[in-house]
Amino acid sequence: MEFQWYPGHMTKAKRQMQEDIKLIDLVIELVDARIPLSSRNPDIDELGKQKARLILLNKADLADPKVTAGWKTYFQDKGYFVVTLDSRNRKGMKEVTQVVMDACAKKIERDRARGIKNRPVRAMVVGIPNVGKSTFINSYAGKACAKTGNKPGVTKGKQWIRLNKNVELLDTPGILWPKFEDQTVGLHLACIGSIKDELLQTEELALELCKILKDKYPGALAGRYQIDETKEVLTFLEQIAENRNCRSKGNQLDYSKAALLVIDDFRSGTIGKISLEFPEKIKKEETEV
Repeated sequence: MEFQWYPGHMTKAKRQMQEDIKLIDLVIELVDARIPLSSRNPDIDELGKQKARLILLNKADLADPKVTAGWKTYFQDKGYFVVTLDSRNRKGMKEVTQVVMDACAKKIERDRARGIKNRPVRAMVVGIPNVGKSTFINSYAGKACAKTGNKPGVTKGKQWIRLNKNVELLDTPGILWPKFEDQTVGLHLACIGSIKDELLQTEELALELCKILKDKYPGALAGRYQIDETKEVLTFLEQIAENRNCRSKGNQLDYSKAALLVIDDFRSGTIGKISLEFPEKIKKEETEV
């Protein structure tokens, strides 16, 4: 199964961001804590060079806490400011303001030296579709400033949001990149909902997800669906359909319904706090290069 999704509005959004970056002091990049590398657009590093950088590991409430702690250290070691965040429940929001000021301390000092006082920090909020940018902005502002939704592509244009006298945010649409060189990246993005579900083969996606869970979190599927994990992964959807009474009109087992159940339960955290990417593996690969 190949994964790709790059609608036309993303090209336009990228060009606009390249123009707007000239006005920006800080790039705030949201990533999904479950897949911190796959949910990073590689174009952002080029776009944000020479700017202060803050990475928000969002949706941390859905990820494995120990793995997320490892990712925080990984990015800090590379020179990024990092905050672990659950923007839906406002956990970690207080820390963001202080870290924003810390990240822009040199800029603020330069302004003071030039006699410029009280100019707010201008931050661009970036990230791929469905990582929670709009939810973060609304939580940060304490009011509904940006449209939210549980499907990718809700934000189509930019908007400036003044949070207080110290910080102004530029909200931008979620953009992917034209081609996934590694299809594992596409798989991970499909699992968290950053690619439109209508473009996916849900049964194949669910089976791939089941393979990862069986390997990295043995017992999670058995605990949730009362299945036998010692059997082949190909039987998992059949077992889940049987145990959850997923049936079509002719009383046949409905594998598609079972697949959607697994995908939805993963995305909502119902199966458990699960990460799909691990910093130790990435560090090892980087060392070997």
